[in-house]
Parts: sequence; structure tokens; C-alpha cells
Amino acid sequence: MITIRKLAAVATLPVVLASCVSGTEYSKPEAGFSTVAGKTSAITAKQTVWVQNQQQAQAASAQVKALLIRKKSLDVETAVQIALINNKGLQAAYADLGDSAADAWQATMLLNPTVSVGFSGIGTPELGAFRTIEGAITTNLLAMMTKKRDIEIADTRFRQAQLNAAVRTLQVAADTRRAWINAVAAWENVGQLQRAQAAADAASELAEKLGETGAMTKGAQAREHVFVAELAGETAKARLAARLAKEELTRLMGLWGSDVEYQIPNSLPSLPKSVVKRDAIEAEALRNRIDLQVAKLELEATARSYGLTEATRYVTDLEILTGFESEREVEDGRKKWETTAAGELEFAIPFFDTGKARMRKAELGYMRAANELAEKAVNVRSEARSAYEAYRSNYDIARHYRNSVVPLRSKVEEESLLTYNGMITNTFELLTDTRDKINSTLLSVNAKRDFWLAEANLAPAVYGGGSSAASAESEVATASESSSGGGH
Repeated sequence: MITIRKLAAVATLPVVLASCVSGTEYSKPEAGFSTVAGKTSAITAKQTVWVQNQQQAQAASAQVKALLIRKKSLDVETAVQIALINNKGLQAAYADLGDSAADAWQATMLLNPTVSVGFSGIGTPELGAFRTIEGAITTNLLAMMTKKRDIEIADTRFRQAQLNAAVRTLQVAADTRRAWINAVAAWENVGQLQRAQAAADAASELAEKLGETGAMTKGAQAREHVFVAELAGETAKARLAARLAKEELTRLMGLWGSDVEYQIPNSLPSLPKSVVKRDAIEAEALRNRIDLQVAKLELEATARSYGLTEATRYVTDLEILTGFESEREVEDGRKKWETTAAGELEFAIPFFDTGKARMRKAELGYMRAANELAEKAVNVRSEARSAYEAYRSNYDIARHYRNSVVPLRSKVEEESLLTYNGMITNTFELLTDTRDKINSTLLSVNAKRDFWLAEANLAPAVYGGGSSAASAESEVATASESSSGGGH
């Protein structure tokens, strides 16, 4: 009996500690979302919502329709705002945040005790229905002793879920911004090809009339006609690419039905006069990258879990049982009850499994998390440098095409047309100069697109939410293909 009283005293302490922890913070319908909204709005200057009922869904839909109606031509900032309100994948990420809040809420609750009641001597004629009643209340003592640490781990996971939701929000914003840039650039390519098509059609008609008068050979006429036919094919391909790019933007904004009939600009904004200097972009990224903060919390949670594993290394299942036994007897024709208190402690003796395997697994888990954090820090610095290098270099490339290549090609085409009209240059040379002018114009549009994509990748490099390194590499590959392939 003395031993049982000591165990009961030990079990009482965790109950008091656990009762001081409240689950109110985790039980709210939008638990943790205010942190996500505040963090992302400071970065994107946009509002995001968590839709959890029909009324909120209707309000979000009305807000999206108002934004679409307000803008005859959808600009990039409006597109990002619509995506943050209406993207269904983002709403699924917020549901994951709710799951984590529910897990943390559950961790604050005490385990329900197990109550058991037994009967014996049923149907004894002398004593009536039964003779002995046994009852017991069982609770897991080990779970009570580690309750505080369980709550701390659940809270760390909850904070991790908040940051993951913020990263997902930034990713949707960055993806939408890039999709808008790609779609507008694609339609700008279509516009350039259509203007070239109009000029080529006029030249083809002129060649046909000159052929009728005998002033142009059949071979020269064929060159004009095939140029028009090839240009029509290139224009059709560019129009298809533009439609597909716009569909990607539509998906990210979560639009369907009549809402997909929105319009976007026909050309990207002009290049800025200068680039923004970001000499300390590595330090900014290390300080602000949310995915790096997630990795730090993962290491923290693993460390707490390691401590928990160490605490429960030898005792894996410890239960305390308190109860009573009541027995009914008949003496001198009178029935009487005799009740006796009882206690029982049950645990596994570590004869064979001493917990060394669990300890080793916990140690390896901690080292894994530590190395992943170190790798993340290295990658963050590299991605920040790559993003800024792509930003600076693409600006120089786009400015070079705008200021040097396109003006020179225009001059060559003008001079070639003058000599052609003076019967000095033949038709083949004029067509070659016209093709080169079209290719240079398309390369200039693509260079401008690459700059704005690089500019859009700066924020993900500093705050998270996008693979800036991959984007920079893809831009370099695109530029290489464009320079070698000659554009459309």
C-alpha cells in the first residue's frame, strides 16, 4: 500500500502541469491563419482568405468577380490577388494548417481513464443475483508524465504548419506572377508576327502582280509566297503557345465558366531605367527565407522528440490501476457487503529490448535534420546569388537588344528595301533581311520577358515560395536556344 501511494503522488504532478495548458489557441476555426495572412501580406502586399463555409465562399467569389469587372485588361497585381483568394490548392494547404491545429489541441487534452467493472457469483440462490463486484480505473502513467513535452512538440509542429502555409501562399503568388508574364509575352510575340504577316502579305500580292507583267521571275515570286506561308505557320504556333500560357494563368487563378473570358495586355511593360541594387541579398535571404525557418523548427521538433525518446528509453508501457473489490456475504440470515481497496502497477521489464535501437534511430533523425538545415542554408545563399545574377544579366541583355540589335536590324531592312526598289538588291536578299528583322524583334521580346521573370524570382529567392535557381537555369537555357535557333 505504501508503494501505491507513492506512485499516485507521482502521477498527480503531470496532471497539474497539463491542466495549466489551454487549448483555446488551437481550437479557434482559423487557428494560426492570422499569422500566415500577416506574414504573406507584408511580403506580397496582397490579401489572402481561408474559406471554411458557404458564406465565405460566396464572399470570395463576389470579390473575384468584382476584380475581374473592374479591370478591362488584367494586370499582374490583380491576377496575383485573385489567385490568393480563389486558388483551391491554396485552400487545401490552409486545411492542412487546420489539421495541425487540431493535433495540437488534442495534445493539450488529458487521456481518458479506462473504467472496468466485473461481477462474479452470478445466479447464487443464497445471495441473489451476484456475490462479488470488482471495479478498476486505469490510466497511462507514462503518458501523463510526458504530457508537457508532448504539448511542446505539437506546438512546434503547429508553428511549422503555419510557415508551410505561408510558403505555399508565396509560391502561388510567385507562380501566378510568372504565368502572367509568360502569357503577356506570348501574346506580344503573336502581335509581332501578325505585323510581319501583314507586311509579307502585301509583298506577296505585289510579287504576284509583278509576275503578271513579267517584271519578276517565277522563282522570285515563289520565294515571296513561301515566306508568307512559313510566317503563317509560325504565327499559328505562337498563337497556340499564347493560349496555353493564358490557360496556365487561368488555372492558377482558379477561374472557370464565364470568368475565363478575361483580357490581358498585348505587351509587357517597358524595361526600367535601371536595376535595383541588392548587394546584401544573401543576408536578406538567410534572415527572411520562410522555408529555412521551417527547417529550423524541424530540427527543434526532432530535438524535443529525441529528449522524449531518451526519457522513455527503458519504460515503454507504464500503467497505474486503482480500484475496489466489494463482496456480499450472508451471515445469520443477513446480507452484508465488504469493500476492499486495491492498487496495481503494470510495466514492461526491459530484459531484451533495452531501447538502444530507438535511441540510435532518434540520434540519426536529429543528425538528418541538422544536415538538412545546413544544406538548406547553403542552397538559400546560392539561390539568392543566382536570382540576383539572372536579374542583372537579363536586364543588360534585354537592354542590348532594345538599344542595339533591333535598331540595327531595322536600319538594314530599310536600306535593303531602298536598294530593292532601285533594282540593286534581289528578292532573296530582301527576304533574308526581313526574316532577320523579325527574328531580332522576337528575341528582343523574349529578352524582355526573361528580365521580368528574373525580377519576379527575386522575392521567392529572399522570402521563399519558388525555385529561383531552377528558374534562372531555365532562363539561361531559353536564351541559348533562342540565340542558336533564331527565334520563331
